Amino acid sequence: MASVTIRGWALCTVCLLNLLFVFISGADFIRFVSFRAIYHNITGETTLCQDSIPWTVALKDSSVLWSLVVDLCLLALFATQHSLLAWLPVKQALQSVLGALNRTAYCFTTALALQVLMRFWQPVTGAPCLWSVRHAPWSVWLPLLCFALHFLCWTIICSILMIFDYPELLGIKQVYYECLGLGDPLAHKSPKAQRFLSHLRHPVCLELGVVLWLLPALSLDRLLLAGTLSTYLALAHSLDKQDLAYLCVQLKSKMYLFAEPHRGSPSAVTEQDDSNHKEK
Repeated sequence: MASVTIRGWALCTVCLLNLLFVFISGADFIRFVSFRAIYHNITGETTLCQDSIPWTVALKDSSVLWSLVVDLCLLALFATQHSLLAWLPVKQALQSVLGALNRTAYCFTTALALQVLMRFWQPVTGAPCLWSVRHAPWSVWLPLLCFALHFLCWTIICSILMIFDYPELLGIKQVYYECLGLGDPLAHKSPKAQRFLSHLRHPVCLELGVVLWLLPALSLDRLLLAGTLSTYLALAHSLDKQDLAYLCVQLKSKMYLFAEPHRGSPSAVTEQDDSNHKEK
């Protein structure tokens, strides 16, 4: 019993440390992809682009090409980590070794890859911007508008993650269920939910796309970042009509419960009771 308790405390400690690291990395990513990109020149000390340099000259500049190569390698590192660890044979192999900490390790390595990408990212300052707003009054109003929309998008992203069972996405639920001897929490979900989650593990595509592309100025390295991540998100999804139907039913049941918290539709209550019974 003592060894089981010590093992449980060890799993919880590792999970909480990983959660802290993931939250720090998430905050750094928001700063990197949103606020720094919007207010990069708020003090007037830095220059994002060189509009006076022609594209033919900029694309032959060794410093510009080197920065793009480094950034592309960083994006490849992140995409490789994110895809390789989600590949079924690798996932099964890690599951047999790590057990309940498999999802925790996935989140940790994802946050680590993001930290590496952000720390070693090379801004391209020796090339012109694809677009840039520099004249009043839009030089003031557009950054404020971008800030408001970015803030709204990040709020929606956080809300969606709360709805999409974030303890399971971050590996917390796996450790909790392991300590209670309940097995894999994903196995307690309905077959429709398992199918939906297998097709959509990134439920924030539209909002993240707005964050990546809506900026007062779009530099060459930002084009590389936005284009690569947008393509990766688009290729990572394989939703179909069955997933859409399941999502619509869940959305209607959630809206009904929010509108009338003391009541519930028969179908929603039945599915919720079945889900709760499976988890118990």
